[in-house]
Amino acid sequence: MNISSSPGTLNEGTAPETPHTATVLPRRFFGIVLAVLLLAVLFNFLLQRLRPHEFYGTRLQATTPVSDFQLDTSAGHLMHLTDFRGKYVLLYFGYTFCPDACPLTLNDLADMMTALGDKAANVQVIFVSIDPERDSVEQLVSYLPHFNPTFLGMTGDPDIIRGAATQFGIFYEKRGETVGYTMDHTSTVAVIDPDGYLALLFPFGTSGEQMASDLTYLGVAR
Repeated sequence: MNISSSPGTLNEGTAPETPHTATVLPRRFFGIVLAVLLLAVLFNFLLQRLRPHEFYGTRLQATTPVSDFQLDTSAGHLMHLTDFRGKYVLLYFGYTFCPDACPLTLNDLADMMTALGDKAANVQVIFVSIDPERDSVEQLVSYLPHFNPTFLGMTGDPDIIRGAATQFGIFYEKRGETVGYTMDHTSTVAVIDPDGYLALLFPFGTSGEQMASDLTYLGVAR
């Protein structure tokens, strides 16, 4: 008896139809999602570039260069502030016997140098002693490398030091008369740009990463 195939029955050797629509639609969907994500990343990148920089320090627009001064240094010879033109100079007025603010700030400055990486070559940190009675050149040479070997110390004539500090709004006063006296002082870091103008003031507690961010925006690598 011959048995004929009924309608809709597959003949032997006939392959089923490929569901093209079922595979094309997911590919298009994922392609659209990927394109949207890429546009979002690009938009966020452009937004970050166009957004005004928010300074962690106080931005200044000085009209005249800071006054020059000359002091003994941990480099072993007298140096002028103007000897560092062409670099960003970060001045900190403190003393090596300070129990708190000075070592904390110097640690922040050391972190800043690390955060800057290769750009740190364009920065000079200078520690100016407000206690020249105890802070000799030898004392500075012994103290500063604990934080960063490139940090330079300055000490010398008390009148020159006070005059230099005053122009940056730094004030200090001796507390006590014994050998272990302390110094009350403003704990601010002054930033001088490569042309000798006061550009920023970092308040106490500004982190190294925050300082590096401001300096990078100012163009420390240029």
